[in-house]
Amino acid sequence: MKLGQTPSQTVGPYFAYGLTPAQYLYDFRSVFPPVLASEDTAGEFIQIMGQVIDGGGKPINDAMLEISHADANGRYVTSLEEVANSGFTGFGRCGTGTDPQNRYTFHTIKPGACAPDEAPYINVIVTMRGMLLHAFTRIYFDDETEANAKDAVLNSVPAERRNTLIARRQELDGRVIYHFNLHMQGDNETVFFDL
Repeated sequence: MKLGQTPSQTVGPYFAYGLTPAQYLYDFRSVFPPVLASEDTAGEFIQIMGQVIDGGGKPINDAMLEISHADANGRYVTSLEEVANSGFTGFGRCGTGTDPQNRYTFHTIKPGACAPDEAPYINVIVTMRGMLLHAFTRIYFDDETEANAKDAVLNSVPAERRNTLIARRQELDGRVIYHFNLHMQGDNETVFFDL
């Protein structure tokens, strides 16, 4: 008997318990919290904040985002020793279900460009109920105009849709916050990459 492939099924709303437990006040710690940098980490401290929006324009209360990015020098973390020395993990997770406005918030440092012809960016994976597969995108920064203009990945996106990948900088009470909403469908749908 030849067995076929098991069909995909939507991911369940288990993120809170299994992947972001501390955020939802469970009794064990999150392996990858939404804080990617310590006070000793070199670089500009930033917050990335936003909502995941459905096709009807409403915030999604059970999405989970994972981000990864380079450090302030444009280098990715490659060992636990580097994490211990720098205080920078390079990877974090956050759900949208504990904030009253269904926002996610990451505390990290602004990444440096990984190569001279690249802009600084953050890799993003979105997982939520109802999706068969997670979605991949990137966050670029609105105050990196010159670098953004020469980034090959950003420039591969049609010009009229590039703004869906750009986070907006705000300085508030001495903090730097980049606002970035992910639109899963509909008007202003975020560009997602087929990886």
